[in-house]
Amino acid sequence: MAQVLCHLPKVTNEKLLVGLDTSDDAAVYQLNDDTAIIQTLDFFTPVVDDPYTFGQIAAANSLSDVYAMGGVPILALNIVCFPTCLPISILTQILKGGADKVIEAGALLVGGHTVEDNEPKYGLSVTGIVSPDKVITNANSKPGDVLILTKPLGTGIINTAIKGGLVSEISMKAAIKNMSILNKTAALGMNMFSVNACTDITGFGFLGHAYEMAKASNVSLRIDTQKVPILPEAEIYAKMGLVPAGTYKNRKYIYDKIKIDQNIEPHINDLLFDPQTSGGLLISVEANEVDGLLKFYEDYLETEYAVVGHVTEKEEYYIHVI
Repeated sequence: MAQVLCHLPKVTNEKLLVGLDTSDDAAVYQLNDDTAIIQTLDFFTPVVDDPYTFGQIAAANSLSDVYAMGGVPILALNIVCFPTCLPISILTQILKGGADKVIEAGALLVGGHTVEDNEPKYGLSVTGIVSPDKVITNANSKPGDVLILTKPLGTGIINTAIKGGLVSEISMKAAIKNMSILNKTAALGMNMFSVNACTDITGFGFLGHAYEMAKASNVSLRIDTQKVPILPEAEIYAKMGLVPAGTYKNRKYIYDKIKIDQNIEPHINDLLFDPQTSGGLLISVEANEVDGLLKFYEDYLETEYAVVGHVTEKEEYYIHVI
């Protein structure tokens, strides 16, 4: 995608607070002194068989970009591709799942657009609001910051196991639960403390999005693999080779820009590049605020979270995985 976007005209405007330059999660445009809008869009093919659950996951994934920018979603539009050979009841359930998740977010679903396609696809275009002086981007991580991840990794690998009919009930339920949970509470906590940068972890994988943060901020990140939370049995499936193709594309794109210690086992390496669906937030928070944020998450966050590393001055590599 970056190779395509680089050929488009460069967009500059004094009111465009966040654009394409830093590969951030959404665009931010200032309306006035008090309000900026956040605009984002995402959609994809089904990751689970149940249409209602797919709708919930796709909507949660789309809403996540607004939360990652420190904003509150207010409006959403459906984006639907659907084959005529499938019963319309399936589409109804997909849309119901998405609508319920938008309501949970406190936003309004106000329409959308549907086209005929050979394979179902669903997602949302989401508009959010944020105060211009409270926008959180991926480009302001500071040396000394601590890195917190708010959901475990492994959804891509578990989704591959689901497609292969090799997944256990435990790991499938854990993955679906994590993908369906909004990043609303994670963002609420983030906005209460001195957070310098944030990105959500989706298709580019944990290390891919971490790299974007490091590059945009001109810092280096040190990631401790012993602390990275992983979904139940995801390591087992990774060892079995149930790794999505996107993992290898993610690795190829940034592998020469990061350093991974030789003692890191191959299946852990795969999990770090695993393309996530509706993943958590990677938050770069000032060290003196960490305890307060972790206490908030202990009290209110439904997903597993952890301190996974810290930020240093720019070194030879953008990321050092230990």
